[in-house]
Amino acid sequence: MEGDVTTSVRYAIGTEVHCKDEPYGELKRVVLDPVAHRVTHLVVGGRHDTDRLVPVELVDEASSDSATVRLRCAGAAVRLLDPAEEQEYLPGTSEHPGSAPEQLATVPYYSLGVGTVGMGSVGMAAPGLAPVEVAPSVTVHERVPTDEVQIRHGDRVEATDGEVGHVQGLVVDPRYQEVTHVLLQEGHLWGRKTVAIPIGEVTWRAGHVAVRLSKADLGDLPPVDVHAH
Repeated sequence: MEGDVTTSVRYAIGTEVHCKDEPYGELKRVVLDPVAHRVTHLVVGGRHDTDRLVPVELVDEASSDSATVRLRCAGAAVRLLDPAEEQEYLPGTSEHPGSAPEQLATVPYYSLGVGTVGMGSVGMAAPGLAPVEVAPSVTVHERVPTDEVQIRHGDRVEATDGEVGHVQGLVVDPRYQEVTHVLLQEGHLWGRKTVAIPIGEVTWRAGHVAVRLSKADLGDLPPVDVHAH
């Protein structure tokens, strides 16, 4: 179902996010069910905390507007939610030594014994174990619930005849948290206006949004004011 752009909630990436008792951070990404076209989580970046996966049910639609997303809970409750990123530690190499005790790897070593003069031989000492500092490399993965996709500010938008711009945010019907439009970031086309693409014309792909419209079709869409209430 496609709602009226003028009466829907707009999740513009970068919008301020406030809890009941404090400003928390900003909207980093939006996670949605691509089949139902329904928003499920907001990725909220805290000023002094890791990014969190916030269920959309915690959003107070009545007090939210295009400038601020307001949550029904306190900041302490948000800090208990699942992190939006996870770290994977991979073994390091001797060229990148670490310093923390838990990063010490124990490896076998061998040393050559001192030969006896006149004997014409060199003895081999018994093998031993020596700790070698090896720092693990850290890879950060963004967490997305199974079978869902996320939308970031700046994700590429592809029309039927080529790249046309970048995602600025989503327009959502607050009654059902259904996405009704994708906001196409203003660019050099159409005199730098922002347009709202109906969700029925959109499919989600890895790293970009595909639109079943041409550049000319998108140019015919009316401009929208992202900052309007």
